[in-house]
Amino acid sequence: MSFSPPPPPPSLATPSSAPPVDLPVRQIPGSYGWPLVGSISDRLDYFWFQKPESFFRKRIEKHKSTVFRTNVPPSFPFFLNVNPNVIAVVDVKSFSHLFDMDLVEKKDILLGDFAPSLAYTGNMRVGVYQDPSEPQHGMVKNFTMDILKRSSGIWASELVSNLDKMCDNLESTLSNSSSASYLFPLQQFLFTFLTKTLSGADPSVDAKIADGGYLMFDRWLALQLLPTVPIGILQPLEEIFLHSYAYPFFLVSGDYNNLYNFIKQHGKEVVNRGKLEFGLTEEEAIHNLLFVLGFNAFGGFSVFLPSLIDAIATDTTGLQRKLAKEARENGGSTLTLNSVKDMPLINSVVYEVLRLNPPVPLQYARARKDFTLSSHDSAFRVTKGELLCGYQKLVMRDPLVFQEPESFKPDRFANGGAQLLDYLFWSNGPQSGSATSSNKQCAGKDIVPLTAALIVAHLFRRYDSIEGNSSSITALQRAK
Repeated sequence: MSFSPPPPPPSLATPSSAPPVDLPVRQIPGSYGWPLVGSISDRLDYFWFQKPESFFRKRIEKHKSTVFRTNVPPSFPFFLNVNPNVIAVVDVKSFSHLFDMDLVEKKDILLGDFAPSLAYTGNMRVGVYQDPSEPQHGMVKNFTMDILKRSSGIWASELVSNLDKMCDNLESTLSNSSSASYLFPLQQFLFTFLTKTLSGADPSVDAKIADGGYLMFDRWLALQLLPTVPIGILQPLEEIFLHSYAYPFFLVSGDYNNLYNFIKQHGKEVVNRGKLEFGLTEEEAIHNLLFVLGFNAFGGFSVFLPSLIDAIATDTTGLQRKLAKEARENGGSTLTLNSVKDMPLINSVVYEVLRLNPPVPLQYARARKDFTLSSHDSAFRVTKGELLCGYQKLVMRDPLVFQEPESFKPDRFANGGAQLLDYLFWSNGPQSGSATSSNKQCAGKDIVPLTAALIVAHLFRRYDSIEGNSSSITALQRAK
């Protein structure tokens, strides 16, 4: 039987007064449980007894619905001002409502109802915490998109030169060892490459930043995210020491101040554009630039690229031979962001890994008004102020949209599969959409997958085969 995904309707939601045609209106199943006790029970399931993916799967099965009420961490007892109550939306159609700015708002919901101290971002709400209805959101978003546009001229050359340095070091390690961990070398490569292209500041001019800048970002990121992410250490130690309280900024204030002063001194050209062309103060430009650089770019790639390498390095179907062939025959003699667009299989592999392992697993939105939300089979009333939560890892395994949704299919988005980009939501919106100042779609929606494709293409121009996993390389065979 041929498969065709359902075409997206002009609007995936309808006014609360007009439920979708032919869909029964149901009460949202599930509950938040007894006060305090219910949130603790769900928190333990989420972090300990079930883990996130099973947490959502079991509730889908229990409620026979991809829309349901539950609690998500963090929660009581030490997060007294955080409301863990959410409406989970775990299919493509219901999840799509999170990007309709007429229906929902995105103010201060990056991590749900929890937000780290503003001290982590210079005592100001940077653009990621702002709703498009706020005037400064447009200023920051346009500044960010301008940074990406202007950096495109050196993007590929800086990537390739720094990637080659990382590969040389891995080869040197492998000459004396049976495996080489690449996680810290990858982060060092990312930090140097991204800092130079996005901020215009070369880390090599400051030895402290060049050697330890990526670790400064690691620590800054970790303390903000620890209350919300499972780590995998021995329980109940993880619950007691990592998920029970928000961490104070002073623990990483030295790291952040070092990065701030480095950008202020060596990224003046970019910072001045933020002031003169986009109406930001110097402090606003630097803090927003640091967030984009550290949280979005460095943090996102640090999570995503190991998944991409793992998918390729562990494949046993002959994929690497096909990738090498495409990388060497397409795209011309010099790789660029444009030339990798002519590599459909490589791009499809990148999209497929983004589908299976999106770098940001949870997306949130708060109802701007009362409206009717629809899944594939039912409609549900949502009340103004309620928080919606989508677990992307299951959303993009929706069996009504993706054939064999649990399988890694390298060519899923090639050979006519581009229509499925309408349902690839890794970037806070569909891959077929456009990032603008009036929405919350990631400004790097296009350059992120192209960068990943460029990395894959360069690796397979350099190597015939790569063996390893999500943390280590065990063999690299140079191209003949």
